[in-house]
Amino acid sequence: MQILFSIRSETQLMQQMRYNLLFRWFVGLSIDEPVWVPTVFTKNRDRLLNADIARKLMGPILAHERIAPLLSDDHFSVDGALIEAWASFKSFKPKAASSGAEPPDDGPPPPDAGNASGTGTTETAAKTSTADGASRMTTADTAATNEIGRNVERDWRGQTWSNATHASVTDPDARVCRKAKGKPAQLCYMGHALTENRNGFVVEATLTLADGTAERRAAIDMLDTLDPGSTRRITLGADKGYDAAEFVEQLRTMCVTPHIAAKAKASAIDGHTTRHAGYAVSQRKRKLVEEPFGWGKTVGPIRKTMLRGLKRVCAQFTLTMAAYNLAWLPRLLAA
Repeated sequence: MQILFSIRSETQLMQQMRYNLLFRWFVGLSIDEPVWVPTVFTKNRDRLLNADIARKLMGPILAHERIAPLLSDDHFSVDGALIEAWASFKSFKPKAASSGAEPPDDGPPPPDAGNASGTGTTETAAKTSTADGASRMTTADTAATNEIGRNVERDWRGQTWSNATHASVTDPDARVCRKAKGKPAQLCYMGHALTENRNGFVVEATLTLADGTAERRAAIDMLDTLDPGSTRRITLGADKGYDAAEFVEQLRTMCVTPHIAAKAKASAIDGHTTRHAGYAVSQRKRKLVEEPFGWGKTVGPIRKTMLRGLKRVCAQFTLTMAAYNLAWLPRLLAA
């Protein structure tokens, strides 16, 4: 209910439970029964988010006798989206400052530590590039960087910062990332969805730490979970971010035909794939994979999660994808 009706917090949910007869009926409360205390409800909700209930909910929905005929068994699409974490840049501190260890070396960050483009991540307001490709903020003096109080402005001048050397003290699992060049950097997670191409139902969903190769790794994991060890030929549509030689080769060894949008230069997708009519169909149908993310960020709670920690945010994201399937069902079943 909290996802389907865009209720932002548990406090608001409990407020509506006091007068909303639909909500009372759904959870089995009579008209005069008292509702739960928000803090108690939140602690009990954590038990739900720590379990694998989200996937156990999605599976039976898709296996229902009226829903299974609406799904495609052979053609799928995959995509990922950034989920903004419940943490600000002011909490992004050097790892040595928060753990008491020795400061890390100022070596270059890993190629994919910041974002999908393989460069260090920066805010777009003011930045300069160093010789090793890392980014340096240019705001003010850094003398008191390690002594940051509550809601105090940060000074980044002369500092290299990346996921290799810094971490958020509010949510250590959040990573600084940006989706593409010219986009703002933010502390976030990366959600992934695998949809079938007939009606766009989400058949697999997961959430990972945000980095430059997370989308491709998650796609392989979701395909393995969907049909482990299968030798049945299927197709997978995706955008240009998945056009990497290693990833395409791995798909072919899994009996998956890569219907990936080809890059203009150095593409791993050759004419033997793009010449078939099915490739063009997959390119049209793969746009359906964008709809669950759009719904989840407007109706659902994943534009900016209010939870912290990879497991809890992953459970929330998977529940949101299951809720999207439920919201999409009435129109299809009525047709």
